[in-house]
Amino acid sequence: MSFEKSIDLNYQRARKALVEEISSKGISDLRVLDAFLKTPRHLFIDGAFSSRAYQDMSLPIGYHQTISQPFVVARMIELILKGSIFEKAPLGTILEIGTGCGYQTAILSKFCRKVFSIERISPLAERAKSNLKSAGVKNFLIRCADGSLGWPTFKKFDAIICSAVSSNIPESLIKQLEVSGKLICPVGNDKNQNLVLVEKKK
Repeated sequence: MSFEKSIDLNYQRARKALVEEISSKGISDLRVLDAFLKTPRHLFIDGAFSSRAYQDMSLPIGYHQTISQPFVVARMIELILKGSIFEKAPLGTILEIGTGCGYQTAILSKFCRKVFSIERISPLAERAKSNLKSAGVKNFLIRCADGSLGWPTFKKFDAIICSAVSSNIPESLIKQLEVSGKLICPVGNDKNQNLVLVEKKK
């Protein structure tokens, strides 16, 4: 076996172990678990942290930002899918607030036709584009802007996922939800936060 194939096999085993771990913590949607199994997290982090790529933990990505804990990402996606009109069909569009290194974008890309992602830090936005290209992801669009303002040139999204904690949910984001669409966001502060799910009824 070649050295490269050996490394790939090790990463595959590590991804499987990660999926088993988040499953043991309560993630049960098989589509979500399969998305994590097929997404190479090691391509989205700095080589210095490659040995921890498939641990269920957040990791630094520079600019005082982190790649989210896999369980948290999985939980948010599961909540978006659960009991919605999208439970059996793929979503049309998802708006992601906080692209970071692009890992969550890659996961989300498996559940919709296109991911629109906003990152306020320009170097991270460019890195995410490169990471996603390396991972073979094509159905995304990234712009550098203030995510709290939404994506003004696009009318409505089926789902909106906020990566970073916020003290409140901006009304501008709720306005960009389709009827029956869902928005999920960690609300609180650095020490205490809860995932808040909003479903637009009308």
